[in-house]
Amino acid sequence: MMDPAQRAADLVNVLLPGPATAAQVREVLLAHDEPEPIELGEDDLAEMREAAVVLREVFAAETTAAAAAALNVALAEHARPPRLTTHDGGFAWHLHVDSSDDAPWGEWLLTSSSLALAFRLTERQRPPGGICACGKSFVDTGRGERKRYCSSRCATRARVAAHRARS
Repeated sequence: MMDPAQRAADLVNVLLPGPATAAQVREVLLAHDEPEPIELGEDDLAEMREAAVVLREVFAAETTAAAAAALNVALAEHARPPRLTTHDGGFAWHLHVDSSDDAPWGEWLLTSSSLALAFRLTERQRPPGGICACGKSFVDTGRGERKRYCSSRCATRARVAAHRARS
């Protein structure tokens, strides 16, 4: 099943620092089961980059309160009243907070991702993700201590660097 919080992190990582190509963004969208056709113009990419900047603030939040505040701002400024849709029967019922089933890509990215990250925060009562030492946004999927790295590879690099710094 698709994880919209992970999709948000993956899109933030491809869109920032930028510039991402339409092909790169399309590849991420397809990997997260977004349906064809995926047509992205330069205006779409620019709007998605703007959305990614807002979402990166959520991933960068150090505390639950800071992540909630960033999400509240994004939802207040961009979301519409919640509605259920199947996209005319093409999908299972799901919640949308964008303006329509064919909302612009930037609006869709910001609103759907904010909603997904807000659900993640409320379920776990901690920030929904973070920014790794390598600069990538990631979703915190762990059950124990808060995740600090995007992958075990980055965690190992940080441990090795710390060890070398002490030696």
